[in-house]
Amino acid sequence: MVPIVERKWWYFALSGLIIFPGLVFLALGGLKLGIEFRGGTLLDATFSNVPTVAAVSEVMGSLGREEAVVQAAEGGRIQIRTFEMSPQQITDTTKALQDRFGADTKVDASVVSPSFSAELIDNAVRSIALASVLIVLLIAWAFRDFGWSAFRYGVAAIVALLHDVALILGLFAILGYFFSVEIDSLFVTAVLTIIGFSVHDTIVVFDRIRENLRLNPGEALNPVINFSVIQTITRSVITSLTVVLTLLALYLFGGFSIRNFALALLVGVISGTYSSVFNAAQVVSLWQELDDRIRHRAAPSPA
Repeated sequence: MVPIVERKWWYFALSGLIIFPGLVFLALGGLKLGIEFRGGTLLDATFSNVPTVAAVSEVMGSLGREEAVVQAAEGGRIQIRTFEMSPQQITDTTKALQDRFGADTKVDASVVSPSFSAELIDNAVRSIALASVLIVLLIAWAFRDFGWSAFRYGVAAIVALLHDVALILGLFAILGYFFSVEIDSLFVTAVLTIIGFSVHDTIVVFDRIRENLRLNPGEALNPVINFSVIQTITRSVITSLTVVLTLLALYLFGGFSIRNFALALLVGVISGTYSSVFNAAQVVSLWQELDDRIRHRAAPSPA
C-alpha cells in the first residue's frame, strides 16, 4: 500500500511553498479591489478604431484622473475604472474621448457607491464565517459516534478550506501586483463556490474514513486514513478533472468579463482536490499523533 499518511509533512511543505509567495504579495497590497469594493465609476468605452491602453490613459491623465485603471476588453472596448465621478465629469470624459478618438466613440457609465461596496465586503466575510461554523457542526454531527474527536474532522475541513482560499487570494494578489488584475463580486462568488467544492470533496474522504473505522473497530487511525484516501483518490481526481476541463473551456472561450471568475474556479478546484486528499485527512492524523504523545507523557510511569 502506498504510504500516503506517512508523508504528510511533504504535503504540508508543498502547500506552504505554493501559498507563501501569494501571502507575501497579499501583505504588499497586491490584491486590487474592484469598483464593487472601493466604490467608483466604471466607463465602458467602444471605439470604431480601438486605441491603445496607453493613449486612453493619457486622456484620463489630462483630465486629472491619474488613478484611473485602463484595461482592454473584447469587442473593441476599453474599460476605465476610476474614483466616483459626477454626471458632469462623466460627460466631460466622454467628450474628451470623442475629441481624441472620434465622434462615434460611445461610453457607458456605471457608478457604485462606497456604502454598497462596504456592505458587499461585510456580507462576503459574514457568509464565509457562517459557512465555516456550519461546516464544523455538520461534520462533527456526522462523526458524533467518535465523541469529542468528531470536531477534529470539522476543524480539519476548515484548514483545507483556508488552504484553498489562501491560495486563491495569493494568486490574485500576484496578478494584481504585476498585471493590475482586480477582484469583483464574481470573485466572491468564485471563492464561496470553491469553499463548497473543497468541503464536498473533503467530506467524501472523511465519510470513507468513518465507514472503515466502523468496519475495523480498534484499528489504528493512520492505516485506516491511508486506506480510505487510496479508496477515494481515483474518484476525487476523475470528478475534479471533468470540472477542470469545463472551466478551462470557459476560461479560454467564455469571454473577457468572466475570465477571472473562471480562472479563480479553475485554480480553486485543483487546489480543493489536492487539499481534500493530501491535507485534510493528514491534519486529522497529525492531531491524533499529538494527542497520543500528550497522553503518553501524562500517563504515570509504572512503579
